[in-house]
Amino acid sequence: MLYTVLKTLAVVVMRLFWRLEVRGQEHVPGNGPVLLVANHSSLLDPPLVAGLAPRQVSFMAKAELFDVPLLGGLIRRLGAWPVRREGGDPGALRTALRVLREGGTLLVFPEGTRGEEGVLRPPKLGAGMLAVSTGALVVPVYVRGSGRAWARGRLPRPGRITVVFGPTVRFGAGNGASRKDSYEAASREMMAAIARLKDRAVGEAGVRAPSTSPHHS
Repeated sequence: MLYTVLKTLAVVVMRLFWRLEVRGQEHVPGNGPVLLVANHSSLLDPPLVAGLAPRQVSFMAKAELFDVPLLGGLIRRLGAWPVRREGGDPGALRTALRVLREGGTLLVFPEGTRGEEGVLRPPKLGAGMLAVSTGALVVPVYVRGSGRAWARGRLPRPGRITVVFGPTVRFGAGNGASRKDSYEAASREMMAAIARLKDRAVGEAGVRAPSTSPHHS
């Protein structure tokens, strides 16, 4: 109940401040384990993707956020748990595996940390490991505009944000491949799927943009 109320409030606030556009929510399966994998350029990305997904979503957040008064308790109630990025965090990984094995929905960012708006970076192994180990359906997600709306080290500002959910993909261990190779291949394909969503979103935005060329009578 609390999750639903907080999620609704968060989406209302984001819609008021940013012009949100969402597409492809029908690609998120209604039941069974689902791994949402998205690009990452802003602190807005977790609440954006989790808020617009049609299921309750769990996600990992850097441990430092849980030390922030009010924020730490809020994100914990929204289904987040802390992960320490220095040297790995086996406990956080076990929690992620449990969420998927119990049929839940997990949001991860294959790139690991925030980057520049519009730039997709090489993925880490973690997302591929989760997908291959659990057999969860993977839904690629592309977020456009969040890095401009709330850039690292800056205050939030109004803008347009688009969130696109893509068709599901499932990964298994490759025939004869080592576990590491299977994880790497899955992570690369996830980023490739996100890149395809990006190309489509950028192309559609260009089509919708008004022409700036002068009109001659």
